[in-house]
Amino acid sequence: MLVYRLHNWAYPVQEGISYLKGKEYSAWWGSHQIQVIYIAIPTLEAVLRFIPGVFSFWLRLWGAKVGQNVYWTPGLEIADRGLIEIGDRVVIGHRVGIYSHIIKPRKQDLMLYVKKVKIGNDAFIGAASHLGPGVVIADGTFIAAATNLYPNQQL
Repeated sequence: MLVYRLHNWAYPVQEGISYLKGKEYSAWWGSHQIQVIYIAIPTLEAVLRFIPGVFSFWLRLWGAKVGQNVYWTPGLEIADRGLIEIGDRVVIGHRVGIYSHIIKPRKQDLMLYVKKVKIGNDAFIGAASHLGPGVVIADGTFIAAATNLYPNQQL
């Protein structure tokens, strides 16, 4: 996490569209590679969820904005820890995925789109739901299980 913070200080991740195959260094790619161990071995972070408030604190250390009394269930996957904003009293269901980026082939290159995911106060995110980059969930919203929210959807 300290390496990530230093990297982000020197190479801040910018929201928007960029391309990955060029010679220019991708700040997002570097930051993602630092976080990939926690995606590949989710047990490392799952242990933090045993103690109330510790996982939220952990995410804040990565640069996320996380409110009070957030309930994190097992199996959560967050691809970009520093690019989420979560309000107070939010419930995140089992096997939810929060992804602040998307990559797709475009004209012999790989287009990268990065944008924060924002979840308001008192929201409920049902199990097995996936939130794409730029998703905004308003206060008090209930997301049913297995809901896929695509880039820039607002509820």
